[in-house]
Amino acid sequence: MPRKSNSIPVNYFGDENDSGISIEKVSAGDFEIARESEESHRHDRHSFFLVENGTVSIEIDFERYFFKSPAVIYMHPNQVHRILDFEDVQVTSWALNNESLNPEYLKLLEDISPTKPLVLSDETFSVMSQATFLSLKLADRRNDRLYYSFLKDSCNALVALVISQYLEQTKPADKLSRSEIITKAFHDTLEHNYLAAKRPAEYAEKLNISAPYLNECLKSTTGLSVSHHIQQRVILEAKRLLFYSSKSVKEIAAELGYDDYPYFSRLFTKVAGMSALAFRNKNLD
Repeated sequence: MPRKSNSIPVNYFGDENDSGISIEKVSAGDFEIARESEESHRHDRHSFFLVENGTVSIEIDFERYFFKSPAVIYMHPNQVHRILDFEDVQVTSWALNNESLNPEYLKLLEDISPTKPLVLSDETFSVMSQATFLSLKLADRRNDRLYYSFLKDSCNALVALVISQYLEQTKPADKLSRSEIITKAFHDTLEHNYLAAKRPAEYAEKLNISAPYLNECLKSTTGLSVSHHIQQRVILEAKRLLFYSSKSVKEIAAELGYDDYPYFSRLFTKVAGMSALAFRNKNLD
């Protein structure tokens, strides 16, 4: 797969009047164009897809998912993905940037990321289908004086419906143990600091707890150490850059905060099970 860019490609959504919001119905022909381009990419905003008909196979951050309608999927702007295959597909998609999202919903989306496709019950699909139909109708009323307001409100309502489905899969906050609360806080902190902070003690300090206690909490909830989670997050970003950009391994190491290139190379091999160059070459086949 050729790479022409020195960074991960970003797909920029078209939107109405630079609103930061877009919504459209996508058919098999649109998916065919996307698949034929064969370029994995990120989105420039939070994107949501209601699969109303057919089947879809998609790769998200090197994990492959196959699902059939009715289903919904949310993708964070950080996630890299590509369409692998589809059949008789029809999807309603909508996307919002940070400024257009309800602040409460934005926080919840950060909390639930990364996500996987969710199969919907017939009842839930019916509600979401009707809601997307209304939003699409509202999106056509460009001449209304309050156009942006009701477009924003209707699309945020769709976002809330999707979030509610993901939240049903998670334990309520008031039911979380102390270790689970700390684990969640650690992952939130990791996502915003993995480029600069590489040691467990740095995260423990940010969370105002001791490093041994942080490690104890992570092991009790995930079975894995703090160091393991830090390394996995860093190497995921390295894989993205190796696969989707033309940057050298040394450039990627520096971008991820490693001045010691040999150390980074050893770390990648340890975590990924192969060298960085082997990973890149394997995925070029």
